[in-house]
Amino acid sequence: MQWRGGTRGASAQRDAAHHVDMTEANREAVAALFARMPKAELHLHLDGSMRAQTALELAREQGLDEGMDLAAIRRRLQAPARVADQAELLRAFDLPIALMQDAAALKRVARELVEDVAAEGTRYVEIRWAPALHLSGGLTLDDSIAAVADGAAEGSSATGTVVRLIAVALRSHPPRTSLDVAQAAARFIDRGVTGFDLAGPEEAFPDPLAHRAAFVAARRAGLGITMHAGEWGGAAQIRRALPLGPARIAHGAPAATDVVLLEALRARRVTLDLCPTSNLQASVFRSAADFPLARLLHARVPVTLSTDDRTVSDVTLPEEYRRAHEMLGVSIEQLWAVNLHALRVAFLQRDEEVRNGLLGEFRDFAAGEPLLANASPLGG
Repeated sequence: MQWRGGTRGASAQRDAAHHVDMTEANREAVAALFARMPKAELHLHLDGSMRAQTALELAREQGLDEGMDLAAIRRRLQAPARVADQAELLRAFDLPIALMQDAAALKRVARELVEDVAAEGTRYVEIRWAPALHLSGGLTLDDSIAAVADGAAEGSSATGTVVRLIAVALRSHPPRTSLDVAQAAARFIDRGVTGFDLAGPEEAFPDPLAHRAAFVAARRAGLGITMHAGEWGGAAQIRRALPLGPARIAHGAPAATDVVLLEALRARRVTLDLCPTSNLQASVFRSAADFPLARLLHARVPVTLSTDDRTVSDVTLPEEYRRAHEMLGVSIEQLWAVNLHALRVAFLQRDEEVRNGLLGEFRDFAAGEPLLANASPLGG
């Protein structure tokens, strides 16, 4: 997907280019760096990241292919380059969710996703999905979680990439269901489930506080707390999330418009798990020039960088980094600091040795990489 904007966007991108050598040789060198460097991704949805070939095979097995070939099913899995809003973007998830209603499909898609991100240099990944969306074929919440945990473990064993899982409750579901999801997730802490999230259509269900009991249960069980906010409704939606005490906000970029909110995020050390390509696709921002990654870094608000949905948004993590550098004017050193920060706030609260080992691996890479010679910690 291309990042598109009008005259204002083009002008801002030219301004950013003053800070980045935009020669072809530089582009190739930077792209190669982002491809080979070890990466951490914290905001990645299972159902938004299915391989097209897998979708086609599952659809044919289940009689849901409607005569589609590979190209046609890929078009179904990818949302248009620009949609009206979050609600329209979410429609792209209908087919993959329909295809993942049995344990074998869930396990396969989870394993393949780990393989895919590992092939692009991702050494740590948190994969999130909504277990309650995978019950129409007879699975229980525990079945749904076990299948994804098994697939993630297989992918991790095969690739060496460290995987943790985030169970997602939905704004559109009854609060009792969210509590059930939190309690089920807690039963799988020893199998890699380390986080709890709330997602779904913000415009139709703007207030997350109805799901407070689920967050209380998740926190008591030792799960890391995150939640989606800011794909609709601007900074006010991030404000609505804060009473639930998230350590991280999935998206949250519109916070850049509210200086008081920015101070609250800094004071509470809340990290924003940003996904620029997805936000531009969903028309949260009009153009790449409007996406406030550089402003958030300047304001010393902690952030990470992720794809959100590899297939729905047709983007990889190395490409997300390249776009942030070339189109948002963020330096290589800043992006490396963002990458390191992702490890520091990853939901590895029960595995500090794993965190420290990964941090050491990342630092060893930077020590031998001339393009990262001036890198420093985020905000440092």
